[in-house]
Amino acid sequence: MPFDVQRLLGLGRVSSFAVSPDGTWIAVAVSRVNEATGKFVSWLYRVDPGSSGEAHPLTRGESNDRAPAFRRDGALGFVSNRKRSAAEADARDQVWLLPAGGGEPVPVTDEPLGVQAFKFAPGGDCLLVAAEVLPGVAHDNQRARAKELADKGPSSLRYTNALVRHWDHWYGAAATHIIAYDERGSSRRDLTPSADQEHRGDLEWDLSHDGTRAAVAERKLGAGRRPDTAIRLFDTASGNSTLLGAASGVNLGAPVFSPTGASLACTHTAHSREAHGKSSLATLNVETGALVLHAQQWDRWPTPMAFTGSSCVVVTAEEEGRCLIFSVDLLTDAVERLCGSAATQSFGAVEVQSGFIFSIAHDLSHPPEVFRSRCERDAEHAPITALSGFSKEDIQVEVRETRTRSTDGAMVHTFIVAPVGVTRPPVLLWIHGGPISAFGDLWHWRWNALVMAAAGYAVALPNPRGSTGYGQAFVEGIWCNQWGAQCFEDLMAVADALAADPRLDGTRMAAMGGSFGGYMTNWIGGHTARFRALVTHASVFHMEAFAGATDYPGWFQMEMSASPRGDREALGRYSPHRFVSAWKSPTLILHGEKDYRVPIHESLLLFDALQELAVESELVVFPDENHWIAKPGNVAAWYGHVTRFLGAHLA
Repeated sequence: MPFDVQRLLGLGRVSSFAVSPDGTWIAVAVSRVNEATGKFVSWLYRVDPGSSGEAHPLTRGESNDRAPAFRRDGALGFVSNRKRSAAEADARDQVWLLPAGGGEPVPVTDEPLGVQAFKFAPGGDCLLVAAEVLPGVAHDNQRARAKELADKGPSSLRYTNALVRHWDHWYGAAATHIIAYDERGSSRRDLTPSADQEHRGDLEWDLSHDGTRAAVAERKLGAGRRPDTAIRLFDTASGNSTLLGAASGVNLGAPVFSPTGASLACTHTAHSREAHGKSSLATLNVETGALVLHAQQWDRWPTPMAFTGSSCVVVTAEEEGRCLIFSVDLLTDAVERLCGSAATQSFGAVEVQSGFIFSIAHDLSHPPEVFRSRCERDAEHAPITALSGFSKEDIQVEVRETRTRSTDGAMVHTFIVAPVGVTRPPVLLWIHGGPISAFGDLWHWRWNALVMAAAGYAVALPNPRGSTGYGQAFVEGIWCNQWGAQCFEDLMAVADALAADPRLDGTRMAAMGGSFGGYMTNWIGGHTARFRALVTHASVFHMEAFAGATDYPGWFQMEMSASPRGDREALGRYSPHRFVSAWKSPTLILHGEKDYRVPIHESLLLFDALQELAVESELVVFPDENHWIAKPGNVAAWYGHVTRFLGAHLA
């Protein structure tokens, strides 16, 4: 079977896992497309690490069962939208439990508006839950009031600060609260009864081993309307709390408790208009609040995953196109690479138990599976699941790497995924988003190079200025209103090298990207006609219009060191709309209408300009999608439009 978008959609997607307290088995969440509904549905599987990946389903059916986590007695908790009873009118995500001794799942929570996430204390009597709560409404009346608002309104939303949207939704009246229970789902205690925006968005938290303390990243609007984050430390019994590490322009995140609970590891980043700032490993003393930065000589961005003992932290960090696992000695700041050349997902996907590291790992030519390695220097990763249903026999591609000298002498790292057996294939220069991000030797469900390689293209995945994993100076090369500067030179240097490669047909080359990659595609459109076609998804076109309409305007304006009310000339110097009159390349524009990170007006402005200039152009809109095109039918349509358009211009 050829590896096309249908094959991509037919694979199992390993999303999360949990290792049992005794280490004898692993629970894994895997989502697949339900052919009857055309939607993804997630089931849980049991895998014995010693059984060569043999898996047995723990749940099945139409409900979404996800986010497995074990209770200290070996019972398996998970989030599910299954109904608690046949009489229940609609399903809500709740915490469910598979008893350790076997049997049917039983509900643990009954949050009126559903559960977003949960944690069990590894060695204590505590269950921590994140759930939405309507302000000023009694707990017993929450669900009825939410239904009344949905049915009868009013639908109006009132705001007094600039944080009003996130990705694809407006911030509604209900806010995320942090709620503690005992491990059986009794003795409910709302730890944040007055919460508003502090814990909305991406939740980063941890629960101490004994369950007496919880650490949650807490957000507030700081200077320049930019979110600052600190760590809120809760006593889970009393609800008393202390804010740790709060400072202007500083973001703390990814908290992880030490074994005794006396300290926390976390990430620390200090941003400014002048610099993005290094993301560092930090520790916080939970009694005094004292903060210490570690391994400052290491020019990488570590994210803590787990403690091994009282003074050693296992972290992940990007290293030249791969996300690897390291240990950091907190006493000496020594850094040691622990395992693997395989990439590992960065957040919430690493567990350390009984001398082993478990993680979700993948690369450009294989989707995610659960891997295991010994917790020691340069140990080899080995897969212990085979739940994706993928075989490398499905693909005929070659993955190679190049390094190209840019105009200022810096080296630009590029992955190339090329079809085997195709003589001098056309080239697709695929530009990553961010811009503080990177392409790596990793699988991507959204931007999948194998689909395009199987369609006959050599896919080049460059990491120009702004890419992470190549040192802080490389990141700063995109900051402070430099989007169209050295990054563009880097990409053109890579394009020159690709055109000169005798294995490729450099006369048939297209450029493509999404988000910032779409911005850069738009910048390319106004500055060179060397590409036969351009594909731009969810892209920034008009800097001034974008600056006040994105969901985090303060962040973007800090990144640009300019605002529409300040130096408009500076803000617009790298705005693609100013150079659109020079655009010649045929262009495909794609956008999701519910995208609030890059609102759809950006694509409408671009399309209107190209139409007026009589540049061959198409606009494809997905009214029910956001920044990401995620629904299976829409994913198939997206790749269909891209391959059709490129095929017409690179033939």
